[in-house]
Amino acid sequence: MIKPYIKKLLIIVLLLTIGLSLQVAGLLDAEKLVSIAREYSAHWWLALVLILIQAGLFTFALAGSVFLWVVAPLYPPAMAAFILTAGATFGGIGAYFFSLRLTEDWIRKVESSHAYKLLHNQDNFFALFALRVLPAFPHSLVNYSSGILKVKLSHFIAAAILGVGIKSYVYSKVIYNAAASTTLENLLDFSTYGPLILLSAVSLIGVFIKYKITSRDK
Repeated sequence: MIKPYIKKLLIIVLLLTIGLSLQVAGLLDAEKLVSIAREYSAHWWLALVLILIQAGLFTFALAGSVFLWVVAPLYPPAMAAFILTAGATFGGIGAYFFSLRLTEDWIRKVESSHAYKLLHNQDNFFALFALRVLPAFPHSLVNYSSGILKVKLSHFIAAAILGVGIKSYVYSKVIYNAAASTTLENLLDFSTYGPLILLSAVSLIGVFIKYKITSRDK
């Protein structure tokens, strides 16, 4: 009988091996993925496949976010946002429950993150939403921190749908409309990510005010 901690260690090793293999093989290269996806873009089932692949990657803290560069050029912004949000949400739910199987070393790494510290103090929708909508913030930290802390699943899912949906739509619109040579430049323009930062900041301010009011009433 294999001991539980050995099973956890084997799972982590397997995931690291899969992640490294995908990177080495170039299968997570956005340009290659786009060229492959274009061949099947006329088929209705491609969207479902893209959602499922993202869900699997996000569940195991792999590079699911790279699919922004695959989905956005192929679909109109609204459809792209739907595909990206569905993949991130289902993957987030998978990571939420999978986090309970992490080794002690991985749990300690998650516990040292800003996402964990914020959610530990403020288990509410607005804290989760602020992290989801913040540009470039790792979804895996939110997913795994939420699972370890067992935050309310209703808050977790709602924040993922709304936060990832807004951010995905903003980015997808830029990528879909921009020429390939200027896509990155437009994405890095403050007019693109500035509103997302502002929205995240407003949410965090709301969390802080609520925390102060609650602390004062105690």
